[in-house]
This record gives sequence, structure tokens and C-alpha cells, in this order.
Amino acid sequence: MKKFLLFLLLVGPAANTQNLKPELWNKPWKASWITYAENSANAYNLVGLKDYGVYRFQHKVPLLAKPEKCIIHVSGDNRYKLYVNGTWVSAGPARGDLYFWNFETLDIAPYLKAGENTVEALVWNEGKGKSEAQISYATGFILQSDEEAFAAFNTNVRWEVAKNLGISPLAVRVPGYYVAGAGELQDYAKGWSPFISAKSLGPGLTKGASIDARGWMLYPSAIPSMEMKEQRFASIRKGEGDLIHGSALVVMPNTSVDLWIDQGVLTNAYPQLKFSGGKDAKIGLTYAEGLYEKKALSTTTKNGNHKGNRNEIDNKYWLGRKDSLIADGADHTFESMTYRTFRYVRLTVKTEAEALTLQDFKSVFTGFPFKAKASLKTDNPLIPQLLDVGFRTARLCAMETYMDCPYYEQLQYIGDARIQALVSLYYAGDERLVRQALDHMDHSRIAEGITLSRYPTDLHQQIPTFSLWYIGMLHDYLRYGKDPQFLKNKLAGMRGILDYFARFEGADGTLQNIPYWTFSDWVNAWPRGIAPVGPSGRSAVIDFQYSWVLQNAAELERYFGYPEMAAKYEAKVKALKPVLQKLYWDAGRGLYADTEVHDKYSQHANSLAILAEMPATDVADKMLADKNMAQATIYFKYYLHLALAKAGKGNDYLKWLSIWKENIDMGLTTWAETSDISTSRSDCHAWGSSPNIEFFRIVLGVDSDAPAFAKVKIEPHLGELSQAEGIVPHPQGEIQVQYKPGSASITLPGTVSGSFVWQGKKYPLKPGKNNINTQK
Repeated sequence: MKKFLLFLLLVGPAANTQNLKPELWNKPWKASWITYAENSANAYNLVGLKDYGVYRFQHKVPLLAKPEKCIIHVSGDNRYKLYVNGTWVSAGPARGDLYFWNFETLDIAPYLKAGENTVEALVWNEGKGKSEAQISYATGFILQSDEEAFAAFNTNVRWEVAKNLGISPLAVRVPGYYVAGAGELQDYAKGWSPFISAKSLGPGLTKGASIDARGWMLYPSAIPSMEMKEQRFASIRKGEGDLIHGSALVVMPNTSVDLWIDQGVLTNAYPQLKFSGGKDAKIGLTYAEGLYEKKALSTTTKNGNHKGNRNEIDNKYWLGRKDSLIADGADHTFESMTYRTFRYVRLTVKTEAEALTLQDFKSVFTGFPFKAKASLKTDNPLIPQLLDVGFRTARLCAMETYMDCPYYEQLQYIGDARIQALVSLYYAGDERLVRQALDHMDHSRIAEGITLSRYPTDLHQQIPTFSLWYIGMLHDYLRYGKDPQFLKNKLAGMRGILDYFARFEGADGTLQNIPYWTFSDWVNAWPRGIAPVGPSGRSAVIDFQYSWVLQNAAELERYFGYPEMAAKYEAKVKALKPVLQKLYWDAGRGLYADTEVHDKYSQHANSLAILAEMPATDVADKMLADKNMAQATIYFKYYLHLALAKAGKGNDYLKWLSIWKENIDMGLTTWAETSDISTSRSDCHAWGSSPNIEFFRIVLGVDSDAPAFAKVKIEPHLGELSQAEGIVPHPQGEIQVQYKPGSASITLPGTVSGSFVWQGKKYPLKPGKNNINTQK
């Protein structure tokens, strides 16, 4: 298949049920789901249609003239890439589940012409080796025209389909938990099967037209197409030639080549390798975030998989996802079906009797089309670097969903997504993935009431503490989102979660013996990240989290006009606080203990106690000074810093950034998963991108003071900074602030009003520009 890439894929906005034509929402589509089946029985009982396979669907449509508009709706299972007259125009579907199976809507008129038009779709099913985030029913593809005039494009048995006979999955060998899909083994000599007529699996059915729960319930995607942009590698760190800048490299017969190529920064991209000749030559592409040191286990580390400084490659070895190709002597451009995550790529070649020409090697970046809208200017040179690395991390962990990491899992966890969502709002002013994430988590709820820890996923996992953070996400959106009414249909789910926790309340209101995985943070001393639990099954970390979340829930209920529910949660909090104080407060140390027997202490319990508004005098100072207590990792520092700022320590924010500086010193271009940087499994976890929130919320001091950010409270914490200015995106536009010695200039958008607090004095703010003399 010829492929000519659109480097910046721009199509119309995603459809929704409001603008989708009623006949396409309420009735079966005229287009059919189609599949490949060598005999008709397979097409109806799905035998073999869940196995690994790569297919090319094709259809030719004659047109008398190039149309001005041609809207289509398209989807596939597992994945598809759509081409019109050789141009790649769409990829998907955006990940969801069978009850909300996404379809993309786009206008293909720009790619059509008078005469014969060829529409092709590359569709693949990764079978048992698919990504864990990929839910699947069976191999299939569907394309439905929006207008009857273009019904000739609809998928049906007139479409043809061929199977790739030379491709198979390649197992991935990397340290730690990996569920992001297999590599590709492509033998070009085996080629494609002959085209045969596609088989129908029945008409497309939307949720509005489905009468049973079998198969795909089509639903319009709520997000835009992913950004696609060509990029070049930065350097060849080992090996000869200039292939990465388009200078051909000829590999002579019976010769080996080994190139170690550096992108310079971590990226998500489709690699594109153009080559010719070299019949039977073997080509390998190995993708790595960083290379590994040969280092034995020690008493202080749990594994021997050390990456060390990510800029260094000497005396290191490769482990990573790999694609393998066997040349057939013809011209080819290899492009992986799904994107790969890498900083480093190892390109190996071993030729046989014929020379192989490597003509070019580049890649195409892909990701959710976030744009940085926030800005911050200060006299501190480190801040721009931290913001740049943080936003890159957030971008690489955002595709069709938020992801904990792009390399290893690609799963949307609530704990990660909460911080990612606030980065999206504060730094990009974009709430599309935020809203989708809240929908996904609501869809994931199980019969017991709690959400799954991550969704979409084909492997269910329960982390009840993440269900509490989901309520925190709802509260975040109430404060910072544009349309709080979006949350109203989430209240039932929120109540179900709190009802679940109520089942494990003891007579004193504390939570005891919560089932499932009660993860809090990857503290080395905590098995599987579970905070200490006392002999009665109580945990201060969970109890304080519960108390804080009940307060969030009460605010949500009251906003939507349910004062009786708000009062119920507030009464629980009022009754719970003295119990928690008696159980966990250690007057001798001036800290809250992790359990009622006062045997362990953590920054986590004390941070959550502050956020839950416990009487925590001087706790902030003590938990910063006490290095013997469990320390928050890069993830939980989000809550630690929030608590310290609440306790009046915000002017010290720039002193709390050592872990981020260590990441940069270790050569990372994105934030590592854990605070043990050398042994961190993942080099890219956006739960560490909280500085992209807090430079604006704490340092510039811009915070919401009412639902929908309708009012602001601006209280800067400049610390050692002599001056600062910045922009914060807002649902009504942008907030502009400028601080100089003795003065502040603040511009509020739209109808937004609020207050400015400086050195304990409060100044009113009106919509528009406000100039404040802080020396008065």
C-alpha cells in the first residue's frame, strides 16, 4: 500500500449526538461492519476473527466531479488507518469500550477527485498480544457516508479485502510490567493474499439504535484527531553515515550494520524506514527510553535494571520493543502500525547475497493536539526548563486517553489522570480529554459501586483509593472546568462510590479492612505502595483521604441543589474528625501517625490531614524536617505541596523541586515514574508534571474561588523571585498577571471578578485590568 503522510492531520471536529443526523443515531446504518473470512461461516460465528491479523480493505468509487464536502463516519476493531487516494486521512478509533465504541467523523472531500477514487483501510487485530487498554469484539471495519449522495462509499460486500501473509507479532522483552502491545515481524517476501469480497457482520448500530448488548455500540468520538508531524533524529551516537538526514547508506552483501540513533528527547512517533534491494536481509529496529547499565543487585535497590544517566550509552545494553523486517529485494517504506515510544532507536542490518540500500530514516510525532497557552517569565533560569520537560511529559502521556506511560502500559489510571487533567486545564486550557476521562471512569464502575482503577481496559483492576481521587477529579472540574452542568449525571456514581466505602466504616466512622489494592504511593518501604495498616485494619492515609473527599462531595451536592446529601457527608466529617485526632495524633512528635499504634509516620498522612482541615499546627514544618518518616515520591508531592501551600509555606515552593532537578541532571527529558530515578521502570509519567500546575497556582497564585472559575483568588508566593509575570488560560479567556516590587497588574477575562491577597492584605479585583499599589 502506498502511503503519503499528512504531517499535520487536520480534519473537522468530532461529531456528537446533538449534531449527528437522527437517522444515523436512531436507526441501523446502511453501512455494514465488514471483515475478512475465507469461508462464510467465520463471518457469522466469529471463529478466527479475534486472532492476530492485518488486513487491507479497499473500494473504488467513481465521481463525476470533485465534491465540496463529503462527510463520513468511520471505525474499526482493533485499529484502523484510513487512506483516500493514497493519503493517510484518519486513524482510530479513539479508545473506548463496547458500550461506547467510538467512530471518527471527517470530511474527505479535499482528498477526492473527479474520476475513480480509491478508499483503503489498513485494519489490524493484535489478538491476545494486544495492548491491555484495547477492548475488542472482533476484527472489523465500517465506513458510513453522512449523505445518501455518497452512499457508494458505505462498507458492504462490494468492498474487497486482503490479508498480510508475512506479518506476525513479536514478543516484547523489557523489565517490569508491560502491556502495551507486541512488536511486528514482517517478512516482505510473503506479501498479501489475493483480494476477496469482504464479509458482512451486520449493520452499524449506535447506542441509540442498539436493541441488545452484542457487538459494537457506536458512539461519536468527543476528541479531535491526533497531531501528526514529521521529525528528524538528532544524532547517530554509534555507527557511520548520515541516514537520519536522508543520505542513503548502502550495506554491502554479507555485511552487518549497527546504528545507535538518538532522538535527543523522548517521543511518541511512527518510525519510517525507506529501503530497497537486499533480498533476505534482516533489519531490526529496537526502541528504548534509555539504555541499561550492567549492574548487580544491591542492598538498597529492588532490581538490577539500572539506566543511570539517560544521556550516556557507553558500556550499556539494549532492552526494548522491537520490529523485525525481512527484505524481499523490492522498494519498501516500513511504518509501524501503532506509534512507538523512544529516545533511542537501534537499527541493525545483516545482509545476505544482495546489497541493501537504506534510503532514509525519520519518524512522525503523534499525540493529542495540546497547545501551551500558559506562560511564565521570571528571573529564575530553571523554571522554563522545568515547564518544558513537564509539558513534554504531559503530551507524551496523552493520546486518545490520558496514559500512565506511553511505553509500558498506555492505561488511563485515575491517580495519574487527576494531575494530568489539571495540567491540561492550567497549562493548555483544554478540557476535552478531562471530560472524556471523567466519562470513562464513570463508565467503569462495577456493581459494588467503585470505579475501576484504570479505564478503558480489558483487564479489570480495583484501587479503591483511586475511586476517591475520581471524586476529587469531579471537584476539580467543578472549580476549574467551563461547564459544571456536565457533572450532574456523575452524582449517582459518586454516591455509589461513597456508599461502597460506607460499608467498611466501623462504629466510630473510620474505614477498616478495605478490600482490593489500596495503593497510595510507590514508597519503597510500603509493599505494593500500600500505606501502613494498623491491627484494626485502619489506615490514617485512607481515613484522611476519605474525610477530605467527603468534603469535596458535599460541595458538589450543594452546588447541584441537594443540601440533604451535602449535610449527610458534612455530618460524617464532623463526627469523624475528633475520632481521627484521638487515633492518629502523636502529641510527642507533633505529627499524625500512619496507624493507631503510632509505629509509622509519613508525609502522606500528614499532608492529607492538612488538606482534610485537621487541627495540624506546625505539622508542615515537622514533616519537612523529619527525614525518618516515609517521604512522598514525585507523584504524591502533588498532595504534599498542596498541603504545604495550604499551611502557609507557599513562598518556599521553589525549594521543593529537588527531585525534578535530579531528573534533569540524570539526562531525562520527561519525568520518571518513581523517585528512584536510576531504577525507575518508566521514564515518562505525567503524574510528575505537577509543577506545570503549581508554578501558576502557587507561585503566581492564580486559583479558582468559585465553580467554573467564575471568581478568582490570586495570592502569589514569589519566594526569592524579585518579579514575575504570566498568563493562565481560563474558561472565559486568559488571566494576565505581572508582579513588580511595590505593584501588581492583573487582567481578568469576561465577567470574572475576585480578590488579590498580598502580605495578608486583600484587594478587590474587577473584570478587566486592575493596577494595585502593594506599598500602601
